[in-house]
Parts: sequence; C-alpha cells; structure tokens
Amino acid sequence: MSPSDDETPRLPEIPAIEAELRRLGDALDVPSPPPADVAAAVRARIEREAATPARRRPLITKPRLAAGLAILIAVLIGATPQGRAAVTSILRFAGVEINVSSSPSPTPSSVIRSLPGEGPVTLDQARQVLPIVVPATLGPPTQVRMADGGRVVSLFWPGLRLDEYDGRLDIVFRKDLGPPWPEQVSVPMGWWLDRPHSITYIPSGGRREIPLGVAGPTLIWQQGRLGLRLEGAKDLTEALGIARSVK
Repeated sequence: MSPSDDETPRLPEIPAIEAELRRLGDALDVPSPPPADVAAAVRARIEREAATPARRRPLITKPRLAAGLAILIAVLIGATPQGRAAVTSILRFAGVEINVSSSPSPTPSSVIRSLPGEGPVTLDQARQVLPIVVPATLGPPTQVRMADGGRVVSLFWPGLRLDEYDGRLDIVFRKDLGPPWPEQVSVPMGWWLDRPHSITYIPSGGRREIPLGVAGPTLIWQQGRLGLRLEGAKDLTEALGIARSVK
C-alpha cells in the first residue's frame, strides 16, 4: 500500500452507516412508516453492500455519504403524504434562508420596515464597504442606504429595491412562504419567489432576529461574493432582465 493510500480518509464500514441511518430515522417525526417496498429496497441494498468483500467495496467519501443520507431521508419522508405535510422545506442560498411550509403565504404589505442602523449614503461611500453593482437597465439609483454597520447596502428606484450583502457565509435574510416551492432560474443562477412572503433580518453575532414585514415577488442570486435580493419587478422576465444587466 502506497503512502497516499495510507493517507486516504475512510469512513466507517456499512454497519456503522446503517447505525447512523437508524439514529436519524429515530429522530424524524414521520406520522406513519414508509411503504414496505421502499423500506425493503433500502434494507436489501444495505445487506448487499455488507456482503461485499471489504477489498472490493468502493471508497465511501464524506460528500457521498452526506448526499446519500440526504437522498434517503428525502425518500423516506416524501414517500407518504403525511411525511410531506409534516416537514418544512428549507433552502439556504446567497445569504438567504427560504422556508416553505404548508401554511399559506401572507397577504401583501406596503413597505418593509427599516433595517437596523439604516441610513442614506452615496454610491461611492457604499463601494468602500462592499463591491456594489448597479443594473445597467435601471441606471443610477435614486437612493442608496446602508444598514447594520455596512453589512447590507440597499439601492432604490421607483418601485424597486436591490439589497446587496456578503452572501458567502452568514444568513442575512429569512423568507417564509407557503407552497409551492420557488422557481429556480439558471442565468443568473438563483431563485424566483413569485408571491408575497414574510421576511426577517438575521443580524450577525446571534442578536435577536428582526421581522421586516411582508415582501413582494423577489429574485435572489449570487454574483461573486455578493448576495443580491431584487424586489419589485412585475414578473420573472423583468427581474431576469435587470439581473442580467448588473455591472
């Protein structure tokens, strides 16, 4: 065995993985068990893998194990209507957490309340804190506001708002809405929320969350280090045209 083989990280064998799946299963709040054919298929696969000689088993990497567990849990939960109804779907993307539950979406609201420490700045001042981008189709914003010590910069045009922030690590906003699931878009890669939804600001450092009210249809995407949240476009076509013109 070569030195590189010695250094290759290996995860526990199949019995340990099976035990982990059992622990995860015990923690799931599923009203009724999955159909017998699904459970039998999963069990048969585990038993076949356990019977495979160790030297012939493929290396199970951590990413593969995590993906496998996620897929298996989704299958077991989604196999019954009760399981689907009991779970809130959660997506974290570009500094935004999107929660989709069985509760209906909220009714529209007029104005989102201010972010903490929000105040007017110039575009040049904002660019000293974040690499702010401006959609070419909209031209210079009519107003620029900075909040929470420079964590979020918001650009405004009549009827439109574009929030910009570092979307790489922290969750900055949470959005709660009813079904169906938001629409995924590809250019730019992002998500389109086509209906009113509750929005909450998530301060850094574990400070108390700040409910902001109800937001209208919103496009969320990532551009470099920036997370971007565009609200106010009349439809997805207009939102994508604005997003694709960002410079």
